Amino acid sequence: MKYNIHTHQPHREADTLAILNQNIEKVDFTIPHFSLGIHPWYIESSLIQEQLSWLEANINHPNCLALGECGLDKKIEIPLPLQEEVLVEQLLLAEKNKKAVILHVVSAYQEIIALKKRLNITVPLLVHGFNKHQQVAESLWKNGFYLSFGSALLRNKKVQDTFSSVPKDFVFLETDNDTTSSIADVYAKAAELHPNIEQVVESNFKRVFKNE
Repeated sequence: MKYNIHTHQPHREADTLAILNQNIEKVDFTIPHFSLGIHPWYIESSLIQEQLSWLEANINHPNCLALGECGLDKKIEIPLPLQEEVLVEQLLLAEKNKKAVILHVVSAYQEIIALKKRLNITVPLLVHGFNKHQQVAESLWKNGFYLSFGSALLRNKKVQDTFSSVPKDFVFLETDNDTTSSIADVYAKAAELHPNIEQVVESNFKRVFKNE
């Protein structure tokens, strides 16, 4: 069994469990595995409280495996304090409901680490689409964050080196929004760097998502 921890594309691959990131404005609750969250790109001040209330009402749907994606992005125009406000509310909601969180993080890794410490978050936090160097990776996994690697692993030597350096208890794989590469492609490259990657990711998945 392969596990695609984060995708925006409907699942079509055999022998794969995929977590589909859903737009909370249009959710299909019949999808077997999905995540729900307020992405920092789409924050609208007038909708925040309504969306948070909706999330709280639906986060424990049996097919919802995680809260997200949510996070911080310093390269967008939405003010960082507002992004942090929305993220904090979602992290507290995840903590209350014991849900893993799939994070979108751009140029805000130290802020994410600081938030985890300040709020004393104990649920699993997964940084999706990780493509940074080993120093950033080390600062994250040493603070308990999981790192999910996607299509950048196929062609970026820096990302491959980073992947090889991360303790495998903190590793996941994904396709995100890539329509040109499959999760099988990502697994094949990961297997060149770690021959037991299927067993590693399966073990991590069952531990983080309590999926036996």
